[in-house]
Amino acid sequence: MAAEDDDRPGLKVPSGRLSRMVSMGGLAGGIAGNMLVEGGKRLAKGERPSLNELLLTPGNANRVADQLSRLRGAAMKVGQLISMDAGEIVPPELAELLARLRSSAHAMPAKQLRSVLNDQWGRGWISNFERFDVTPLAAASIGQVHRGLTKDGRDLAIKVQYPGVRESIDSDVDNVMSLIKLSGVLPKSLDLKPLLDEAKAQLHEEADYRREAEYLSRFVALLGEDDRFCLPKAYDDLTTTDVLAMDYLPGNPIESVEHLDQVERDRVATLLFDLFIHEIYSYRLMQTDPNFANFLYHPKTKKVVLLDFGATREFEEDFTECYRRLAVGGLSGDQEMVRAAAAGIGFSTDGMATEKAQLLMDMLSISLEPVRENAPFDFGKSDIAQRLRDKGLAFRQDGDFGPVPKPQALFLHRKVAGIYLLAHRLKARVNVRALLNPFIPEVSE
Repeated sequence: MAAEDDDRPGLKVPSGRLSRMVSMGGLAGGIAGNMLVEGGKRLAKGERPSLNELLLTPGNANRVADQLSRLRGAAMKVGQLISMDAGEIVPPELAELLARLRSSAHAMPAKQLRSVLNDQWGRGWISNFERFDVTPLAAASIGQVHRGLTKDGRDLAIKVQYPGVRESIDSDVDNVMSLIKLSGVLPKSLDLKPLLDEAKAQLHEEADYRREAEYLSRFVALLGEDDRFCLPKAYDDLTTTDVLAMDYLPGNPIESVEHLDQVERDRVATLLFDLFIHEIYSYRLMQTDPNFANFLYHPKTKKVVLLDFGATREFEEDFTECYRRLAVGGLSGDQEMVRAAAAGIGFSTDGMATEKAQLLMDMLSISLEPVRENAPFDFGKSDIAQRLRDKGLAFRQDGDFGPVPKPQALFLHRKVAGIYLLAHRLKARVNVRALLNPFIPEVSE
């Protein structure tokens, strides 16, 4: 048993609104101090640095990333959302600054963990366990995961939410965005309110572990008979709003597949593309977080283990129909259908300069390359990510970021970008068109 006091390292999560606000204030003050020092150094050298250059120094990047990872919760999560692989909204220097937040957060110390579990399960909860590992298996933005063996024989992965996360979501998001606006790298004309409102709503949903358990159960019902995948079962008797208890499932990191033969790499990548396509068109229900840690590979059964359903989103049929028509138009060469479908997603070219509208259409065309040919696409040799990045830089060159797509579109794009990235990592060859054909009969006939 491992639930008694120990001296394992951890970093207490500021749980009260005041303490979190003070932390954010200290962050802003530290950044301002760094800017003054750096500005003085550059002026002494005869340089005239811009505000952007002073803010986005390595020192300030480290300070921002470290402080937000200490706060965890929405403060850390919003940085992750803004640095999405598919996010054309922010400039690369800001995305790079926030990209560090994709890594694990600090774990909370044992005493704070015990306090949370006492509140959720009542004092004496340890009597229900043969073993409870205080050291977490993983620590992320909203909670950390522990392994425990109950006296009735259940081997569990137990996700425990950091204290104060739910209550601080709105203020944390607003505070982080205030820091980002201070940088001046986002144009004043850019309206991020719809995205931020959606981010807050999603974070409130992710902070409800009962909701996550319900979505996990829905995916188990959808995929439970599919022997290509393995999903944990959630246990209601130990699950609360702040604690999620589910089966512990062993497996290797999904990236480990890159060391296997070509056939297996192709098969695993194909499974994930097939799941993604069904999530859009069949289920209209998608786990939108592409973090590699949400997928494991079981070497004996060769199953892909699916984890973490907190970022699950439901899509309206009209929304997914826009993506179907985008694919149909792109593959059949119907540019008007592509424009109309893109507008339905939020990428309207109305009133846009001809050159800029063409850049947007070019990016949509590049993103469809893996499905253009009814043959295996070699993601390992593809430079799609680089070309999309180059087009995106050209699109933003005049300081006009263009239309902000619907928030649900950003989360969907984040997922597909993550799958593309994983397929590239695995050097996989996937016939994505064959997987998509059942949903685009107009083109596949």
